[in-house]
Amino acid sequence: MPRILNVAVAQMGPIDKDDSRERIVARIVELFKEAKALGANVVVLPELCLTTFFPRFTLDKAALDMYFEREMPNASVAPIFEYARDNRIGFSLGFAEIPEHAPDKRFNTQIFVDDNGAIAFRYRKVHLPGYREHQPDAPFQHFELAYFDPGDLGFPVRRSMDANVGMCICNDRRWPETFRVLGLQNVEIVLCGYNTAGVNFHGSEPAHLRMFHHLLTVQAGAYQNATFVAAAAKAGIENGVPLIAGSCIVAPSGEVVVLSQTQDDEIIFARCNLEHAQFGKRSVFNFAKYRRPDAYRMIVDRVGAEDPEH
Repeated sequence: MPRILNVAVAQMGPIDKDDSRERIVARIVELFKEAKALGANVVVLPELCLTTFFPRFTLDKAALDMYFEREMPNASVAPIFEYARDNRIGFSLGFAEIPEHAPDKRFNTQIFVDDNGAIAFRYRKVHLPGYREHQPDAPFQHFELAYFDPGDLGFPVRRSMDANVGMCICNDRRWPETFRVLGLQNVEIVLCGYNTAGVNFHGSEPAHLRMFHHLLTVQAGAYQNATFVAAAAKAGIENGVPLIAGSCIVAPSGEVVVLSQTQDDEIIFARCNLEHAQFGKRSVFNFAKYRRPDAYRMIVDRVGAEDPEH
């Protein structure tokens, strides 16, 4: 029997550092309305979708606390939660978090809210890119590594809305370990928000590779773990920095089902039959039958690459 999850990815155009929270939330609610008209029961939002991508601004951590949420939900995002709850729409939402129980911590966080309006679970970004100090020769600054803490929740998968749901954020999608840990929990759909610059801040690289690598990692993660992946971009020119679009929904076969066409606010939509994820899990990627963890010890025992023994 089919298990259909009607998935909408809500790509967002740029958010200026002077945009008000009211305006940002209103944009998100409009995207939800469009998704509802298509019949969506899950909406995927980008990484840090309530703010501009502030990690490029300054190393003054105190100056950035204005961008963090100390509770979720809160009054400023109530219209999103209310619309979703009233229309029985589940959603994922990325934001900067200062946990109530650990006010000295700063996380890049994503939550999944079920169609009853309850937070089913949260994920905190593990693979933090960027630098801890100013880079005078870089095309722009990226201080995410300087003042976010690595996620402390691992890569959880939860059963919600009759689906095994997992999440990751931006740079996480580039690491095969992300998808394999989710796959080992029988994940059926991975929700990923991202803000990806159109320029590699590590050095010169052909521009087309930014989109190529984005799709390559998402498609590989989907195929090698027999799961749908729904990835939502923040796109366009944001405070002078170009961000790629490429929001997509990828099938467990690794095929792109739908891809965004703009760099603006845009909804893409697909009817995802979660039973299609089971084919790969029973065949090529039957982990219980084919995996050989005893041969993979180096993956967890070693962090950096080392030359082979002579």
